[in-house]
Amino acid sequence: MKTIKAILITLSLFINAAIAAVNVNSADAETIAKELKGIGMTKAQAIVEYREANGQFQTVEQLTEVKGIGLKTVEKNREEILLK
Repeated sequence: MKTIKAILITLSLFINAAIAAVNVNSADAETIAKELKGIGMTKAQAIVEYREANGQFQTVEQLTEVKGIGLKTVEKNREEILLK
């Protein structure tokens, strides 16, 4: 019984993590701001504008090229950022 409970808890954590992920190459600014820590509407809009001007992000680190987004913010959100 303990094993089943542990498996269910683990699955729940994976499902919650997957739900919290956001694709920065397709999400709108509202979704990005809602899902990523330290990213408000202004920075989320900057991500969208950068993507529209420069094409899709190829790496998570490329987000640091967006004004106002540093490596600490990227690292804090690395697990939630999807590129595809």
